[in-house]
Amino acid sequence: MVPFAVAGIVIWAVVGLVLLLFFRNWLADTGREHWLWTCLAGFLVGFPGLAVMLRHDANRRRRRATR
Repeated sequence: MVPFAVAGIVIWAVVGLVLLLFFRNWLADTGREHWLWTCLAGFLVGFPGLAVMLRHDANRRRRRATR
């Protein structure tokens, strides 16, 4: 599950950077600047999700080792 969480964090970061670097004026002109905040939120929320996935994987490994 960890690769999915990491991929999500990376995707949000890349999309946010692309919007910031190449589409900032367009976002401002069209009133869609909140897209940058959405990318930032997705990026930041990904870290607690990553922590949950790391814990889940560790618990699963521990359960399998005790069998």
